[in-house]
Amino acid sequence: MNLPDGLTPVADGLHLWAPQHTGTWGFANCLLITSGERAALVDTPYDRPMTEALISAARPVLPTGAAGVGTIVNTHVNGDHTFGNACFPGAEIIATKAGAEHLCHEPSPQQMHFLTTRTPADEPLGWYAREHFGRYSYEGVEAVPPTVTFSGRHDLRVGGIEAELIEVGPAHSAGDLIVHFPAQRVVCAGDVLFADDHPVHWNGPLARVTAACETILALEPEVVVPGHGPVMDFEDVRDQIAYLRQLEALIHSRHAAGVPAGEAAADILDTGFYDHLGLRERIVILTAVEYRHLEGDTEDPDLVGLAAQAAGWAFTHREESTTGTSATTD
Repeated sequence: MNLPDGLTPVADGLHLWAPQHTGTWGFANCLLITSGERAALVDTPYDRPMTEALISAARPVLPTGAAGVGTIVNTHVNGDHTFGNACFPGAEIIATKAGAEHLCHEPSPQQMHFLTTRTPADEPLGWYAREHFGRYSYEGVEAVPPTVTFSGRHDLRVGGIEAELIEVGPAHSAGDLIVHFPAQRVVCAGDVLFADDHPVHWNGPLARVTAACETILALEPEVVVPGHGPVMDFEDVRDQIAYLRQLEALIHSRHAAGVPAGEAAADILDTGFYDHLGLRERIVILTAVEYRHLEGDTEDPDLVGLAAQAAGWAFTHREESTTGTSATTD
């Protein structure tokens, strides 16, 4: 697995660990905060080997005498942003109350291990799980829940660095938060934002994701760290809003015409909508989630079921798909 050797400075005291693998799932960005004798981390990697690589990269910049990372902020509770929590024993783990309450709906490490090893490899979900998640080691991973939760806003101080945690969910997930560093003019956006791939949003509706992006713009950041992919700027966030609004209009027009969700997604994909981005099959998930809202479905989303729908489209189109196989070779 090709992982970064070190950390990239984003601003004074802010260091980015960015796998930057596009065209696949699970390589989430993590932001290390160091000041004085204190250190904190925004999000943790998907498995123990990745987390150990992050810890190794962090050692040269951890403050002298610091005991290690004392605080973890989880932007949301998806496993690719939280499964590394267990590698920081004793750390305070902060998340939104809504995120913590929906943790039980997240696929567990044990479920991910089953999906990548026990499902039929010649059927869509089994093939897709191996293609995009088979590189991760889920055995022995423990999902560690947050120890501190909040609703609305929460102030965090790490040495001399001040951060504001702002709840923006439900959007990508039920309990998203963003991390704003006012003095540094940096925002860590979690999966409210994706770079270089089609986004995936499990809760929505898309208007809520757009509102979360507008919250980021209102903070006037110079640097925005997305949940996945390269660092973004103010204009990149505006471009993401344009994407979301266009997609919302395409989905709503098909729903109004009585087109079933699966057909609507296939039709949007056939138009070539933003087909320069990776993971085109995520349009299937975005369409299905938006239809749920349009039809008044208030049940919690079935993440594996939604992924299975996307896998079905990708499996059918695997000869022509741009899901990034060449970019994800270990």
